[in-house]
Amino acid sequence: MKRARTWLLLLLGVTGVDCGGAEASVAVSEWNGFRRLDFTVAGRPCLLVRPTTPAPGQPWIWRTEFFGHEPQGDLALLARGWHVAYMDAKDMYGAPRAIALFDEFYAHLVAHYGLAKRTVLEGFSRGGLYAFNYAAAHPDRVAALYLDAPVLDLHSWPGRNRESKEWGECLAIYGLTEATAVAFKGSPLDRIEPVARAGIPILAVCGDADINVPLAENTAVLEKRYRALGGTIEVIVKPGVAHHPHSLKDPTPIVDFLVKHARF
Repeated sequence: MKRARTWLLLLLGVTGVDCGGAEASVAVSEWNGFRRLDFTVAGRPCLLVRPTTPAPGQPWIWRTEFFGHEPQGDLALLARGWHVAYMDAKDMYGAPRAIALFDEFYAHLVAHYGLAKRTVLEGFSRGGLYAFNYAAAHPDRVAALYLDAPVLDLHSWPGRNRESKEWGECLAIYGLTEATAVAFKGSPLDRIEPVARAGIPILAVCGDADINVPLAENTAVLEKRYRALGGTIEVIVKPGVAHHPHSLKDPTPIVDFLVKHARF
């Protein structure tokens, strides 16, 4: 039975499958014309979208939150032979527990699907917390960062609204209280140096009318500090645009930056 399942997956194009059965099940479906694989790692729902013809070296982009939202960049990269990956670790705000889950997901994709040992991390909104914190923890695994209206300071969001559900969840997952949160230094803006030291290129896309995740409190601070450390960073500012819509209608500038600068 196990052998029959393995051959079925191979016929469907699911290469790199662990024939020893480490992966309990893979659901195969279609996503925007590409083959989508759904499975679990560490008890969390995960997925991998495969290009029709993989590019040399098996490059991939990892959406850290909100898979499928404004997917034009992901679709353009799939057309170029990149894979697109996602692990559901929502409501964990890029905390160490989320990073530990991401460690398992990363290891699984590299070992079982043969993906490149470096990935582009794609952080939309609060996904910026996950993307940047993972890069700070594992700079050797990151080819580039694509941040889109990213949260980079927990004091900016969700800390701006101390009564919000999100702030309560954030305190809990980080093991903080209102008192200890004042001196907390675990946001991405506190962890810039290891990312810059590793030479990880960064692309950020933001609206200058964003009141949810203000540009001045997040990406603008990152840009100034990253440049001062000698890092490569490009910021595309959308005049008059708020937190939404994310991405760009024409993702060409995003794709061009990543193809040029990502170091797989």
